[in-house]
Order: sequence, then structure tokens, then C-alpha cells
Amino acid sequence: MEVADFANQAWQTARAVVLTRYWSGEEAPPERHAEARLLWSAEALYVRFVYPQREPFVVSSAPETGRKSIGLWDRDVCELYVAPDANAPERYFEFEAAPTGEWLDLAISWHPDGRETDWEFHSGMQTAARIEADTVTITMRVPFAALGRTPHAGERWRANLFRCVGAGDTRGYIAWQPTHAPEPNFHVPQKFGSLEFK
Repeated sequence: MEVADFANQAWQTARAVVLTRYWSGEEAPPERHAEARLLWSAEALYVRFVYPQREPFVVSSAPETGRKSIGLWDRDVCELYVAPDANAPERYFEFEAAPTGEWLDLAISWHPDGRETDWEFHSGMQTAARIEADTVTITMRVPFAALGRTPHAGERWRANLFRCVGAGDTRGYIAWQPTHAPEPNFHVPQKFGSLEFK
């Protein structure tokens, strides 16, 4: 499936998960909610986010889509965190995509002395975005080769999904599985949910 195939019928076979709460667990207003669906093939993991856009975009005025955008997390963005080894969620990958088509991929490991980020990680991920009226659709395609393994049917990985929206004091950090951190923080692998490959 092409990453920009937003309306492929296969998306309807995936169970929708709805992001409704801030990282803290507090309910977010409906206009900040997002729906996510995940699919997989023998080669890649796909995710599609669909959400309403009721507030001004917070995006780059000169988007660069030919390379990863460090700092993308400070703008409107959807994120996927995935840990291929369910027994080691402290080793995971972060993928981000923006309405502008900008993207970011990182490999992350937690150690007793803190978080280590591989800024040079290159997954070969692809992204696409579509803005229609007051709705945004963002898709990602992540090759399993970059994650070190391909899942088999019935296997469970650890994962979380996020949407960042707004700016300043009103910025919202919406999570599928809230991290309940003292401050906005998505990097809490112990709070990841389960992703089952069917």
C-alpha cells in the first residue's frame, strides 16, 4: 500500500483507537481528539491519524521534507512510539509526522543514568498528509527492517500514540495511553499500551 493511499479500504479493517486524554490523564476537548488506525504487511507498519483542526496551525513556514526535522515535537505533529521487544520497552523507536509532510525518526534507549537518543538513526520511513476543510489526515509507513525484526500474527509489541497541538500555554499533548508524568512527557515506556498483530 502506498503511504498516501489515505482512503484505502484496508484502513476500515483496522480497529480505531481514539486519543482523548492529555498526557496527565485529564480529558481533552473533543476538537483536540484524534483517531488512529494501524495496519501491517510483511514489509512495514502503517499508521493513519485523522483529526479535526479547529485552531490555527503551528507549523513551519518553510517545511523541509527531504530530511528529518529536529524539534518537530514543538509544532503540530502526530507521533508513534513502538518497542518491538515487549519485554524491553525501554528500547523503542519514535516516529513523528506533521501536516506539512515533515517527519522525524529516532531510536531511543533508557539506561540507569538517563535517556540515550540516536539522532542519526535512519528508518526509511515515509509520510504523507492531507488537509481537507477542517480535517487533517497523516499517514506513516515504517519498514520493519529498520526496527530489527518483522512480527508474526498474534505477537504483541509495546506502543503509544500521540498528538501535539497548539502553542504556548494552551499547547496540548494528547495520548492514547496517558503517561501521568509530572510535566508533559511522552517518554515513559512503562506506560505504553499493547499493539497486537492480527
